[in-house]
Amino acid sequence: MPPSICEVCKDARAAVIRPKNSQKICKQCFLSVFEQEIHETIVTSKLFHRGERIAVGASGGKDSTVLASVLKTLNERFDYGLDLVLLSIDEGIKGYRDDSLETVKRNAVQYEMPLEIVGYDQLYGWTMDQVVSQVGKKGNCTYCGVFRRQALDRGAAKLGIKHVVTGHNADDVAETVMMNLLRGDLPRLARATSIVTSSAASEIKRSKPLKYAYEKEIVLYAHHKKLDYFSTECIYSPEAFRGSARTLIKDLEKIRPSSILDIVRSGEDMAALVPPEVGGATPCAGDGDDATTGCGAQNSNADSMAQMERNLVANEAAADREIEITLPSDNMTSNGKVNSPAVVSREKKPRPRKKIVKQVMGQCERCGYLSSQKVCKACTLLEGLNKSRPKTSIEVGMEDEEGSTTMMRQVAAMEITAG
Repeated sequence: MPPSICEVCKDARAAVIRPKNSQKICKQCFLSVFEQEIHETIVTSKLFHRGERIAVGASGGKDSTVLASVLKTLNERFDYGLDLVLLSIDEGIKGYRDDSLETVKRNAVQYEMPLEIVGYDQLYGWTMDQVVSQVGKKGNCTYCGVFRRQALDRGAAKLGIKHVVTGHNADDVAETVMMNLLRGDLPRLARATSIVTSSAASEIKRSKPLKYAYEKEIVLYAHHKKLDYFSTECIYSPEAFRGSARTLIKDLEKIRPSSILDIVRSGEDMAALVPPEVGGATPCAGDGDDATTGCGAQNSNADSMAQMERNLVANEAAADREIEITLPSDNMTSNGKVNSPAVVSREKKPRPRKKIVKQVMGQCERCGYLSSQKVCKACTLLEGLNKSRPKTSIEVGMEDEEGSTTMMRQVAAMEITAG
């Protein structure tokens, strides 16, 4: 059997088959093509501007390690003029995070980047080990995710940095799209699919340079570049809902390799139909070279969404004028006459539709962090932990939570037990 020839350079023996497009390619060409694709994503989306300080969210895993390596390479090759800093979050998980932080410390030396580590215990007074001991393993990822997002911003603010980049890849974005579809969370879909997210309520923005890179290709890049990274899964993650979405997408990928990017693109198309005031954070916010693409698509589709709403209202109004023919259950009436079919007017009540909840991003009245509610989820979770009531629902606002009958029954039961 003749050796496979690289489809790029046409000379070398192909050593890699790209998961994204099944292209046969040699190792050196793969590394070059992968880096060029990331560069095109950065340039097309206008992610950075010269002289900008960038905090790279570093966990020690393959995604953040590849991100740091690629950004360092591209920054030098194309002269971005960026000041790169590694920012790590210590969740306080013994046997996992403490080991991965050692990897990050080695990366800081290898890439010659400053490193800042921010811990949950410093910010919240709780480590994840303590949280799990309190709430159990089911649902603990909610606490960790909420705390980590806020910790990254607080760490960046501590360093005086206004731009954080994360290692989210195409698989991660596809999983998030699938999770939001399964939950029917359209407002969050707009924020999850954007390559840049920012808000007027916060000076710090986020971006995802690896958004269109497959996870398998990231692993291949780390392997062929011989990067130093930590590969152990979090010991508390198996119960996460994201794992179910990941399994579903992996099954789809076996049948159709392009399904990951197809889901990402579909999520982008659906998010474009969400008016900015519904989506919350303005993904296309920015000034000058910081502005990302896609704003025009969202604005132009706002009229389409409004037209859809008008059509639905018109259909519901027309339902009131419908009539139906009814037949009596018995053909004979009490006086012995045969009933004939009667045309009966029917007032049809419009079926209630689930309304899209508008989210306006502001600041938490307690900690000042970005939030679509008066009190952010982190403060709500901390309040539950500190009151030894960790299972308090966080999916509703504080006003609804305090006024719910379920909550009043729980409080009453606690008072009875205490007495």
